[in-house]
Amino acid sequence: MTQEEQVRKELIHRFGDAYRAFGLSKLMGHVVALLLYSPGPVSLDEISKSLKRSKGPVSQIVRRLRDHNLIRKAWITENNRKDYYEIEPAIFENAFRNNLELIKSNTRIASEVKAKFKSNRNKDLETTALRVLEMERFYSLMEKHYEKFLNEWTKERKKIYK
Repeated sequence: MTQEEQVRKELIHRFGDAYRAFGLSKLMGHVVALLLYSPGPVSLDEISKSLKRSKGPVSQIVRRLRDHNLIRKAWITENNRKDYYEIEPAIFENAFRNNLELIKSNTRIASEVKAKFKSNRNKDLETTALRVLEMERFYSLMEKHYEKFLNEWTKERKKIYK
């Protein structure tokens, strides 16, 4: 195995482990890594073959990755009927934004539940009310820092792609 093949294999393996650690599909990490490593668009057949997986699960993962703006369909030629995929140019920012949306959702949940506790004077729910208040403040602070980070990242990304 060449050094290039070893690097590719390790990248795919590590991305699979990283995605699994976040509670996502290991195959999802493998597809992302394969497309990150590939200099050009890759067909669904080539993805399946490279990862030694059947086309069905790969197709489902590709669809999920597209839905989250991490990869995109690529146009190859008019005569080619196969679907090709490549990494979205802003894949890391998009992944971060997906996470930010989850955080915003958690903030909304906490705010809605907290509002229901205001009208409820049940002493048995005081501990729960405090936990929900903590949740709301925690996720609100995360939102603030995520937004600040995105502003900084926008400036940094411009430096990369001058």
